[in-house]
Amino acid sequence: MGEMGCEHYKRKCHLIAPCCGKEVSCRVCHDESENHELIRNDVKKVKCLKCNEIQEVRQNCIKCNTLFGKYFCQLCCLYDDVDKKQFHCDSCGICRVGGRNNFFHCETCDVCLASDLKNNHKCIERTSHSNCPVCLEYLHTSRTPLCKPDCGHFIHRDCFSQMLKTGNYACAVCGVSMVDMNNVWHQLDEEVSATKMPVEYRNTYVQILCKDCHKESRVLFHVIGMKCTSCGSYNTCRTGGDDDFDSDEAEDKREEGGGDAAAGGDPTVVL
Repeated sequence: MGEMGCEHYKRKCHLIAPCCGKEVSCRVCHDESENHELIRNDVKKVKCLKCNEIQEVRQNCIKCNTLFGKYFCQLCCLYDDVDKKQFHCDSCGICRVGGRNNFFHCETCDVCLASDLKNNHKCIERTSHSNCPVCLEYLHTSRTPLCKPDCGHFIHRDCFSQMLKTGNYACAVCGVSMVDMNNVWHQLDEEVSATKMPVEYRNTYVQILCKDCHKESRVLFHVIGMKCTSCGSYNTCRTGGDDDFDSDEAEDKREEGGGDAAAGGDPTVVL
């Protein structure tokens, strides 16, 4: 027999979808053409593509003994003739690719991770049971490769690359920098130093929160960016302002305003 199957899986049987009774090559083909999802664990019948016998889920045809797929998982009703180093993870509840020896299941994150991340990643409870913050596809069962930045929030690898290409370096979930930004911060240091602020803003202090180290600082306001005094990051947001004049300047401003603070002469610049 020649190669059979679809663009997603090479196999010698079709699934009988329990939801609509249709004969489909795989669950992905079904979901792409229907307005509902095929639950892989619910499939109970398959059809042999050699003799057309409809039968219970099994690896070989009950009538002609055709091998439906070199890889077979009874739990997921998954058949595949292409070796992708598939393995079933009981904790994930699905089959994954890449070789069992190259992965471990993190009980907190509740997902299989590359072995080099063991004891070397930030755990977030059931982190894969969410949608990609960019394309919104459900991540736990996604067939698209994922990456896990230092912040611990999963994102599709392609979505991650597209974010960086467009200058979006911060996690769309928590706002923490997803890559090493030290070189960028040094460039911003030079830009801030070379860009003088208007006189009226040169003594304006604001309160900022760093999204990388989560500490607050009181710094001089600058239109280019405001640097965290704790870790040096410019990945910050403004949380408030403060007095930017000394007492003599404040008195002059109150006189120029024609009254006290309650009458509209408050010199504080809140940004």
